[in-house]
Amino acid sequence: MVSFKGVHFPKDVILYAVFFYVRYGVSYRDLEAIMEERGVKVDHSTLNRWVINYSSSLALAAKKIKRAVATSWRMDESVLQLSCIKDEGRPLGIALQEEISNHHKLH
Repeated sequence: MVSFKGVHFPKDVILYAVFFYVRYGVSYRDLEAIMEERGVKVDHSTLNRWVINYSSSLALAAKKIKRAVATSWRMDESVLQLSCIKDEGRPLGIALQEEISNHHKLH
């Protein structure tokens, strides 16, 4: 759990600033201006400290609650019987394109 004990700004302000910096990759001075537009007067060096102190622990906390990805993946199979592969003089890509175009003409 991320601890915000002893900070002088509300937790939401710190989280917003760190998220904005990490997500959009703006400079600290630009982030200072963005925060000031939103009514929060904070120095760029304070923003730097917040990112250093909280970004890694926030990433770790987010990773813990991230939903797991399925362990099994399914893929449809397409099978083409290539009758033109016997001609070894042509590159495989050209032979494959011809076979696909012939297949589409039949169907």
